[in-house]
Amino acid sequence: MERRRFLELTLAAGSTLLISGRIPFLDEGEARQGGASLPVLAVAEGNIPSRVTRGAIQALGGMSRFVGRGDVVVIKPNIGWDRTPEQAADTNPEVVATLVGMCLEAGAKRVKVFDHPVNDARRCYTRSGIAEAASRAGAEVHQVDPGKFKEIKIPGLILKSWPVYTEALEADRLINVPIAKHHSLSKLTLGLKNWMGIIGGRRSLLHQQIDLALADLAAAFKPDLVVLDAMRILIANGPQGGSLQDVRITNKVIAGVDQVAVDAWGATLFGLQGSDLGYLREAHRRGLGELDYRRLKMASVRV
Repeated sequence: MERRRFLELTLAAGSTLLISGRIPFLDEGEARQGGASLPVLAVAEGNIPSRVTRGAIQALGGMSRFVGRGDVVVIKPNIGWDRTPEQAADTNPEVVATLVGMCLEAGAKRVKVFDHPVNDARRCYTRSGIAEAASRAGAEVHQVDPGKFKEIKIPGLILKSWPVYTEALEADRLINVPIAKHHSLSKLTLGLKNWMGIIGGRRSLLHQQIDLALADLAAAFKPDLVVLDAMRILIANGPQGGSLQDVRITNKVIAGVDQVAVDAWGATLFGLQGSDLGYLREAHRRGLGELDYRRLKMASVRV
C-alpha cells in the first residue's frame, strides 16, 4: 500500500501512526534479508562524496530499488546547525545532492529536502551548503512551516503522540540521510537521532529519556532507505561542534534498508559497537532492526 493512502486510512480511523517504507518487488522479509541476491547494507569508500554516495546506492541494487516513477520523495538530511561542511555538524551537501539526482533519475516526480534546525534555519540552510546543492540538483528545498506540524499518535513506550511534519507524512518515499557524529547526551547521533528533525513540539523534553524516545521514533518512522554520511565525522563536542580539530576524515558512506544495522555499523567509526548505544539496544529489543550487522548480507566497494 502506498504511504499516502496508508496514512489517509489510518488517520481517518484515528489509528496508531506507522510510517512504513516499502522496497519495490520485495516483501518485508525479503527486504530485510536482501532477497535472494541484494544486500541489506552497503559501505562505499573514496574521496569524492558524489561517487561514494552513488557507489553505495548502486551496491544496494540502485535507486530504482527504492524510488519508483511518479513518487514524491522526502530526503531528510541533518541541517540542524549553523556550520560549514568542513565542520561536520550537518550532512555533506554533495551526498544530499547526489541522492536528489538519483531519485529524479529513477523517475521521482518531486524530491523535497528539509529539516527542523536547532540554530537559525536560514543560516543553517545556507552555511551547510545543502540548500544550494540540493536546489541545483533539482530538489524543492524549504524551511519547515510551523503550521504544518500535526499531532499524530505514535506507538511508543513513552511517546503516545507528538507533532510530526506533514510533508514527511504525505511522502511516498522517505530517505533518512544523517551525518555520523558525537553527541554529548546519546553518545552518537546517527540515523535514529535524525528523526528528531521531522517532529515539532518541545523536543528538549525527549532528552529526559533519550534512549526510549529514539526507539519510539524508530518504531514510528520506517525509512525506505538510510544513507549515513561518514565522509567527515565529528568525534567530539557534538552535536554542534565547531573546531576542525574535532573532525576526522573517513571518506565513507553507509547505506541500507535496516536503520538499526546502519547505525550499528556507524558506531564502529567511533570505536564503539551498536550495543554500546542504549537506543540501538532498545530498538533491537523491539524487533526494529538487527544490532549485529555482521549477520546481514553486506557489500563493500571502493570508488
